[in-house]
Amino acid sequence: MDAKKKKTNLSSVGNTLCILNCFTVEQPEKRVTDIARELDLGKSTVSRLLATLASEGYVKKNPETQKFSLGLRLLSLASTLTSNLEIVREARPVLQQLVQETSESAQIAEIEGNRMIYVDQVKCKQPIRILAHIGRINPIHCTGSGRLLLAYQSEKRQQELLHGELMKYTPNTETDPVKIQKDLETIKNQGYCIITNELIEGVVSISAPIRDYRERVISAISVVGPLNRLTEEKIIFCRNRVQKAGREISKKMGCISEYFI
Repeated sequence: MDAKKKKTNLSSVGNTLCILNCFTVEQPEKRVTDIARELDLGKSTVSRLLATLASEGYVKKNPETQKFSLGLRLLSLASTLTSNLEIVREARPVLQQLVQETSESAQIAEIEGNRMIYVDQVKCKQPIRILAHIGRINPIHCTGSGRLLLAYQSEKRQQELLHGELMKYTPNTETDPVKIQKDLETIKNQGYCIITNELIEGVVSISAPIRDYRERVISAISVVGPLNRLTEEKIIFCRNRVQKAGREISKKMGCISEYFI
């Protein structure tokens, strides 16, 4: 394959991935013109790539609205991924027990690149509307799991992830990198993170670290619930249970240090 053709193929792959990534929970359907404008690509290029994706089931077209959305083939890939994630296999029983103990929804999240992604979740009997589900990408700076994971990154990595404008989701969202950096020190020292009203008003998130066999923090486990249920007493109870769950999963992941277990 000559260099020009190789470059064209790589460009097509990149554009295809960009098209898939442009679909979100907030905007699950888009027209060709919308995608072309958003990605600054030609309509013919977008149409061609969408046709290829549709033929393989990765996107589908609504004949009435002429809008595209993600296809079920991606769901199959997601199921294959989650079923092979060691953290999901090892943590699920602990996650279920945590929900039973706290009566609140619980989830596990990881940092991938500059994003925080939920890899597993168990909902309680009375779940509230929260911006968290398996595969959901949430901001790092104003979520309990995100800020906890950020606390265990290197200082250089922290600065990279906090670089640029930080979006304000509620009046209580902290967007000052200096204040967040100070909070990260506290989180790391105490071994847990509690965030209230920063991503969604009226919601509390309580997170703790999960470590691997090298004692590195690889994931965060959290409980999320409404302020009207999470009194000060229950927050302390949930914090203790979340930390305990984090230690149990860490042990399953090979962390044997008595300091953490």
